Amino acid sequence: MGNITVAILGALDYAGNLAKKGTSTDITLYNLKKGEDTVTFIEPTRYPERLAPLFYACALAKKAIIVVDEINATFGECLVMLQCSDIKSGYIILRNYVPKEKIEGLIKGTSLEKFKIIPDDPNDLREKLLVEASQQKTAEIPVGQQPIGAVPVDHAFSVKGVGVVILGVVVYGVVQKHATLNVFPAAKTAQVRSIQKHDEEFEVAGGGDRVGLALKNVEVEDLDRGTVLTNDPAIKTETAIKTQASLVKYWQTPIKPGMVMHVGHWTQFITAKVETVTDTADPKKPALTLTLDKPLVHRPNDKAVLMYLEGAKLRVAGTIDLP
Repeated sequence: MGNITVAILGALDYAGNLAKKGTSTDITLYNLKKGEDTVTFIEPTRYPERLAPLFYACALAKKAIIVVDEINATFGECLVMLQCSDIKSGYIILRNYVPKEKIEGLIKGTSLEKFKIIPDDPNDLREKLLVEASQQKTAEIPVGQQPIGAVPVDHAFSVKGVGVVILGVVVYGVVQKHATLNVFPAAKTAQVRSIQKHDEEFEVAGGGDRVGLALKNVEVEDLDRGTVLTNDPAIKTETAIKTQASLVKYWQTPIKPGMVMHVGHWTQFITAKVETVTDTADPKKPALTLTLDKPLVHRPNDKAVLMYLEGAKLRVAGTIDLP
């Protein structure tokens, strides 16, 4: 069973042409299934008035579809978020006579250069994505090894007769039924009672799979969005970070001590105060010290997205290296 998760940006409810609507909050999930192959679409419902939904949609996805009705600041911000989220493949759909040459010029030399510009044909797009899903490897338990993996929570709720259920994407590794997972940043553990992928039961889920995990020994109140379920001993938590930023070339606002910014990683969107700024030889790569209002959960050497909600036309500043 192959699955891919796709962010759809630029036109709210466009995913309704492709799949069945599911959970909807500040982001809306749509589910497409054919045989054993599945595609999950995520739309940032509350964007552009709020930046967080755009971050979540891109952070959870491996591919993106950009629907372009006009070239404006919102479109530009979506492109920058995709680059900072390291999404390098997807499709661009042009409408309202937006010229192809203009888009090609904007993405040339960026990580989005390999996006394919295609006609607005939902049926054809649906089939393309199902074929891509079928090419994904099915999760397997590694022979002779204890499987490790991580699932950042994006939704959590109680289901009558089942108990506590979370929704999320396996960001790496393998998660197995009956596994005991640490609940970060809380100092708690939970056991996986069952695993569902698109309403079917499975014994195991792997990187890229969209899952619903039924859990025991934990309460819904312990599972806010951003909570990370993992048995990976390498996982770290930080409340203060010394790092180097990589600011995007369009970023114009000087970063100064005292600024309140946001750090995004997996489904975490955390307020960060800039304590110190040290210039380097490259003005787009300042050294920063940040203090966070709650612990950031990550693997060593991950990257996170740095954002400034008070930005005028662009709120995505760049990325930072995590220790």
